[in-house]
Amino acid sequence: MILTVTLNTALDLTYRVPALRPHASHRVGEVTERPGGKGLNVARVLAALGHRATVTGFAGGRTGDALREALDGDPDVVDALTPVAGATRRTIAVVDAATGDTTQLNEPGPLISPAEWSAFQRGYEELLGSAAAVALCGSLPPGVPVGAYAGLIRTARAHRVPVLLDTSGEPLRRGVAARPDIVKPNAEELAELTGSHEPGQATRDARRRGAHTVVASLGAKGLLAVNAEGRWRAVPPRGLRGNPTGAGDSAVAGLLSALVERLPWPERLARATALSAATVLAPAAGEFDREVYEDLLTRVTVTPETTAA
Repeated sequence: MILTVTLNTALDLTYRVPALRPHASHRVGEVTERPGGKGLNVARVLAALGHRATVTGFAGGRTGDALREALDGDPDVVDALTPVAGATRRTIAVVDAATGDTTQLNEPGPLISPAEWSAFQRGYEELLGSAAAVALCGSLPPGVPVGAYAGLIRTARAHRVPVLLDTSGEPLRRGVAARPDIVKPNAEELAELTGSHEPGQATRDARRRGAHTVVASLGAKGLLAVNAEGRWRAVPPRGLRGNPTGAGDSAVAGLLSALVERLPWPERLARATALSAATVLAPAAGEFDREVYEDLLTRVTVTPETTAA
């Protein structure tokens, strides 16, 4: 089982409009509603790849109930969310069909009490007993300590469970210091962490801060990975226009699934890159175009850049 942690879950709404214009009314051509938050997206992609996935984090209020009801309809994803008194947030993505661009609106999460945080931590430690790997994903809701991910990383390491961290800002800074097995920032998050806008230098700096492996998402330029074994750049054969929401989450699913399958790093990066690109063509986060994925998987270019990090 692969465990994904989403402390700030969401009910994701995606609206598609012919063209998005400021200060104008719009007719929405298509609406999709999905359980959301980065770790839930990761879990759905893992399940589509044939891996058992369990999700944990927080859910509460009417939106939390709707989120859990939707999860009940997915037999491949196990719901281990901790109930809370506050209401789960919603996120709204507005997709402009004319340009392919997406505008994202994210509500704040519920206020988590000390008792709710303690209950989550107890459940998390129990779940680690049957986990092959764990992903810690996304933002922190109000009330959760800023060093929460650092503590969860140390707990996972104590249970000898490989852990991937995908967050930003101060939670990322503190989490990296706890020595996660993998961190997966995008270029902006990596620059904020290290102060360097040059990806090669920034990945090296992130490793010096504590991460064993750094896999940086560089958008259409693919992935850059560095660890003690070496350094690689993975690039898709072509750029794809569409909705990029969830592309990074699919990359995380690719990395985690390949980790538990013990694939070599070039194959892990090829899978993550192909999944990320194929997600751009899917209608919502947590999904990917399988035909495109299988085509890209054989055509992603993975190039070793050095023999050591």
